[in-house]
Amino acid sequence: MAQHQKSTVVITGASSGVGLQAARALSQKGWHVVMACRNLSKAEEAAKALGMQPDSYTVMHIDLGSLESVRQFAKDFRASGKSLDALVCNAAIYMPLIKEPLRSPEGFELSVATNHLGHFLLCNLLLEDLKNSPSSEPRLVILGTVTHNPKELGGKIPPRPDLGNLNGFAEGFKEPIAMIDGKKFEPVKAYKDSKVCNVLTMRELHRRYHESHGITFSSLYPGCVATTALFRNHYPLFQKIFPLFQRYITGGFVTEEESGDRVAEVVSDPQYNQSGAYWSWGNRQKKNGKSFLQEVSNEASDDDKAERMWDLSAKLVGLA
Repeated sequence: MAQHQKSTVVITGASSGVGLQAARALSQKGWHVVMACRNLSKAEEAAKALGMQPDSYTVMHIDLGSLESVRQFAKDFRASGKSLDALVCNAAIYMPLIKEPLRSPEGFELSVATNHLGHFLLCNLLLEDLKNSPSSEPRLVILGTVTHNPKELGGKIPPRPDLGNLNGFAEGFKEPIAMIDGKKFEPVKAYKDSKVCNVLTMRELHRRYHESHGITFSSLYPGCVATTALFRNHYPLFQKIFPLFQRYITGGFVTEEESGDRVAEVVSDPQYNQSGAYWSWGNRQKKNGKSFLQEVSNEASDDDKAERMWDLSAKLVGLA
């Protein structure tokens, strides 16, 4: 089909793993991909290594851990004059072994700052751009994870996520506070909490803006991608064993390529036009390799909590 102007998608964390493979898949479908990354040369090399056509992507700088960097990215993107037809919030950091919290430039615990607050600000800043997309159906997709959900096997492993009453956010989320619930720092729980916030953000975006803006908001769990750089901060032995465990024991293993294709489908395929949906390809409930609508965790479907999370996050990132 002849397109005068390619559709444009922004993908955060597109220099490796699922984000990179989603960039490849969407560029192959004729999209122009803005690869929003911290490390520009790494993203450039990765795109070249996958044979992405030079005119099919642009590499732009964003550090989601820094609110200033997120604001700068939004300005830079607008200055590029491109339309925004889809936004994929994919970037995430996971630091299971640290004993003390790392802090963002604003003083927030770094994994929640990067995975949730940076994306929360980015979504809000780019809402108008999505609303004004020439596409009949702009989409905003936030990556989920099985670990947010104790109803599923992968989510039963402790520590379980729990935002509590979001006291940590309410109290400003800076030293000495490092957890959303205000309790003692647990790096694995911080990651899981940030992913619950991702799902709550998607649902609250849907509730607030789907009808008025005509944007489809959704999340997906593309399967267990056990080989990605998300695990680069884990024990080397874990990095070796985990993919084998997922491949041969749980059957949940998917390749980075496969997961990237799934993200691209949720961005571009008409069958994924349901707003407020959380798509999954399951772990063991293979469902013949097709996607299905997955229930989110009780906490991630708590509308009152979603609203409180939204209001407190807006205050923390300076939107309130």
